[in-house]
Amino acid sequence: MGSSTIYVGLEIGTSKVCVVVGEVRSDGAIKILGIGQHASAGVRKGEIVDPTMVQTCLQDALARAEDRASVNIGNVILSLTGGHIAGFNSRGSIRVADDQVEISYEDLEEVRKNACDVPLPQDHALIHSLIQSYYLDGNSRIPNPVGMLGQKLEADFHLIHGVKSRIQNSIRCIRDEVHVDEIVFAPYAAACALLNRDLKMGGVLLIDIGGGTSDYICYVDGAPVASGCVPIGGEHITGDIAHVLKITNARAEKLKITYGSVTPWQGEDEIVSSGGDINKEVSRSMLNQIINARAVEMLSVIQKRIEDAGCMQKIGRGIVLTGGSSLMNGLYELTEKIFGLPVQKADSEAMSGPAAFFENPQCATPIGIIRYIQMIDAQKPKRGILRRLGSRIERILGSGR
Repeated sequence: MGSSTIYVGLEIGTSKVCVVVGEVRSDGAIKILGIGQHASAGVRKGEIVDPTMVQTCLQDALARAEDRASVNIGNVILSLTGGHIAGFNSRGSIRVADDQVEISYEDLEEVRKNACDVPLPQDHALIHSLIQSYYLDGNSRIPNPVGMLGQKLEADFHLIHGVKSRIQNSIRCIRDEVHVDEIVFAPYAAACALLNRDLKMGGVLLIDIGGGTSDYICYVDGAPVASGCVPIGGEHITGDIAHVLKITNARAEKLKITYGSVTPWQGEDEIVSSGGDINKEVSRSMLNQIINARAVEMLSVIQKRIEDAGCMQKIGRGIVLTGGSSLMNGLYELTEKIFGLPVQKADSEAMSGPAAFFENPQCATPIGIIRYIQMIDAQKPKRGILRRLGSRIERILGSGR
């Protein structure tokens, strides 16, 4: 029997800290060994604002994951989110030496560096450079030109970047507990778990709606073409309810889940109660109006960005929703109305392990991290992937680590 490798995905979200332990076997199969979760504290809009509180939550989530997976966790791959993260497309180009026999992996790396050699906003660092397509002497959409002959090699990449100091803070916050081998933008990780090749080739938009942010990534012709983060999530809706009714967030959350919907109330109106010591009553129509306003805002921002990127007409397979807040009543129907596209339920790629893990959209990102690392390993098996990725972490952290 061949050897296997264990990887650990970590998501520190606004609503929860989630640790997923996955075993990647020599035949490519993935088995989820265990998941540890703890309610978040010290995180706002997907970004760490109180490291001490986050560390406490992380310790508990790690302990639960270690217990369930029967492993000791020392290294993790960390997902990132936050309104500072954005993506854009860039092309690189190189001339191949006249005496060179064929295109090499070194040429691919050179053209990637060329595409990445573009000015980023001040204080930003590159998180991902994701290949879209290669071109050799004008011939388009070459999946892998290595071994082919040509004089001019070009490539299109989707570059994802974020504020360097905020990335550093996330890594440094948890390094007393675990070592970060790699970072990955949260919706890209979720896409690795939820989107198959057919969806990506046909054009699909993944929206990951969490507690503090709504992340998105759009695929056309099999490659990412747009991505970003809107700092609005389910907790903002809860906050709106709490503000209007002058009740606690806990009571507002219960109202939202029990009686609320993002679509206008169409039945005979009725009064619902928040409960608690300071009981407040609200009509179903008013409650839904509060929820609808923020949900429309969130989805409309994403819709405008996708439209501005020129992708709307290329999304032939519709929209996939994931994330804990995607479970809000009526959200699928509202999304279809705003985008004019069909919405489908997320369905994780084949993995083994307790089925409940895959049925919970809250786990899509950390589970996707395991698939992400497996994919990179398969693409570059001889490069010592974690060592190479780890060097990027060192560059982001800089000498102040």
